[in-house]
Amino acid sequence: MLDQLFAFGWAGLLLALWFGLCVGSFLNVVIYRLPVMLNRQWERDSRAFLEQPEIEAPTEAFNLWVPRSRCPGCQTQITAVQNIPVLSWLFLRGRCANCRAPISVRYPLIEAFTGVATLVIVAQFGFTWLGAAAVLFTWILIAATFIDFDTQLLPDQLTLPLLWLGLITNSFGGIVDLQSAVFGALSGYLFLWSTYWGFKLITGKEGMGYGDFKLFAAIGAWLGWQVLPGAILIAALTGLLYAAFSLVTHRRVRTEPIPFGPFLAVAGWVCLLFRDTVLSFFAG
Repeated sequence: MLDQLFAFGWAGLLLALWFGLCVGSFLNVVIYRLPVMLNRQWERDSRAFLEQPEIEAPTEAFNLWVPRSRCPGCQTQITAVQNIPVLSWLFLRGRCANCRAPISVRYPLIEAFTGVATLVIVAQFGFTWLGAAAVLFTWILIAATFIDFDTQLLPDQLTLPLLWLGLITNSFGGIVDLQSAVFGALSGYLFLWSTYWGFKLITGKEGMGYGDFKLFAAIGAWLGWQVLPGAILIAALTGLLYAAFSLVTHRRVRTEPIPFGPFLAVAGWVCLLFRDTVLSFFAG
């Protein structure tokens, strides 16, 4: 694994790490802005459907690219030097340079995790087209994880492209054959869809959202139907551990719902790295 990571020496490793850190910085923007953009669009669509007057549109454009990042406290625009991944947060000691308001540690943690996860994928798949595809899979999972944690929403803008990317990757001889990928997408969706409706018929409650179906379908499209039993087991176990930890530490009340998407994402990434081990566990 390390041989692939050092295929281009220290320069290649550091470049991959820096690129991952920069993508992590962009993912912080996606995690915050994409739900806001979707909520605004849903509100406009709802008002149009109900024939209600439109709300006054903001004078400033708001998307993944503009406006430039600002301090949420004093609204001072963050300069390029102050936006260097991880290092700027450390240099500023986690505070705004202007008003000294605290900046959440989650921002540099997501940047650092994205950088390290990028290196792990490169070590596994090398500097290849499949490695690039696996890195993209990883980045989308990171964004989906934190959006779901924050909003209990898995946007179609992430899950559906992830599904199609999995099918396209495997159509070129990626991780599994195309037939396994297609049946993986179908099985992943139908398994959680049937679980959802079975739970709802028995309890009258909704146990998960439709975004979970699409995310599990995407995992099946990338890794094949064979890995889905292991993936759902890993997701269920990590979800139970998180729920138990949250109750013990009083981070959540018993009746508060817990998003399942992040645990599906963890399971998908683990299965990406250790697919053969997961398959051998169930085969044995």
